Amino acid sequence: MPTHKAALAMPSRPFVPRWAARSLAVAAVALLLATPAFSAVGGAVQSGTIDRALNTISGDGRPLSLSLQILLLMSLLTVLPSLVLMMTSFTRIIIVLSILRQALGLQQTPPNQVLVGLALFLSLFVMRPAIDQIGQTAYTPYGAGQINMEQAIQRSGMVLHGFMVRQTRQTDLKLFADLAQSPPFAKSADIPFSILLPAFVTSELKTAFQIGFLIFLPFLIIDLVVASTLMALGMMMLSPSIVSMPFKLLLFVLVDGWALTMGSLAGSFQGG
Repeated sequence: MPTHKAALAMPSRPFVPRWAARSLAVAAVALLLATPAFSAVGGAVQSGTIDRALNTISGDGRPLSLSLQILLLMSLLTVLPSLVLMMTSFTRIIIVLSILRQALGLQQTPPNQVLVGLALFLSLFVMRPAIDQIGQTAYTPYGAGQINMEQAIQRSGMVLHGFMVRQTRQTDLKLFADLAQSPPFAKSADIPFSILLPAFVTSELKTAFQIGFLIFLPFLIIDLVVASTLMALGMMMLSPSIVSMPFKLLLFVLVDGWALTMGSLAGSFQGG
């Protein structure tokens, strides 16, 4: 039986969605920028830094074998999730969603996997402008061979640096700059990642708690009303949380709580 070559032909390269490739590029940049070699320069990458980091051992200058380079990269990948979460909008979103679940009185609903997935995809939505900018200025030129890897990392780092600066309070930046005994910065682009990263995380935690406080208030009022009513009726043995849960769920559904929460979270980053 004759064999059709077209049926057996394999694609020359696997299909990768453009947004997924750009997201992976952002993750790789976050991993490299968090290392001391890159964080100290505020996103500016010195020439030859990557080659020296991957091809030589500090001290004697002997080249690393390919297997040792792979082992080194795999070791760095273990901290990649934490770095990506700390340098994006994920921290604020997951904390607010967790506070919302606690305010509703739901212990395991939605499950943790659902909250993490929702926070991850909402983070991708919020970071879409930064991801597109990295794709246009760094990923696409690098794929076309117009720039090298270090130039791509430098351009990507500038995009992430700008996003983090816009979302960071000046008081938090001043705090960590004073702790590091750093001189005043002439412009925001001069702030190194070693100072910007902890300031950004601290600022995100503050913002998340402020949003969580506003979310918690209406449900706390329902808890107080239900508890007072049960006390007046002499039903001390009945748990107020069980009685108030249907009313809180009803209120949340009537006001379209999910849309309000998601819209408020996404809008909180646009004002930065």
